[in-house]
Amino acid sequence: MLAKGEFSVKRTAQSWDGPLPEADPNLGRFWLEKEFHGDLEATSFAMMLSAGGVEKGSAGYVAIEKVTGTLQGRKGSFILQHNGTMSRGNPALAISVVPDSGTGELTGLCGDMKINIADGKHSYEFEYTMATIQ
Repeated sequence: MLAKGEFSVKRTAQSWDGPLPEADPNLGRFWLEKEFHGDLEATSFAMMLSAGGVEKGSAGYVAIEKVTGTLQGRKGSFILQHNGTMSRGNPALAISVVPDSGTGELTGLCGDMKINIADGKHSYEFEYTMATIQ
């Protein structure tokens, strides 16, 4: 099955706490809040860690995102795992549903999400299946 739509995102920088001896401008920690519209009507919250490379246009990020709402009429929540890199301006992004993270009518949800950014607008394509839970 395929779900499509748009989303908005708010990113808030977080301070680093822990054993780092000093602040590193190449490391980032962010709190993300999203609102999805279209086939997925939901809100989400995510924690993102990022690192910039020494070459312009190179970076990486990981994030865990909890999505709560309705997916094509099915109500529940699920968790997405993000792994993104940018190598001198060439992006690669993998976003997958964490296995067995679906709740409610989304129990058994599996899938991968693609994000598109064009003219400052964010959209998604979410290819998914509903596994039978035994």
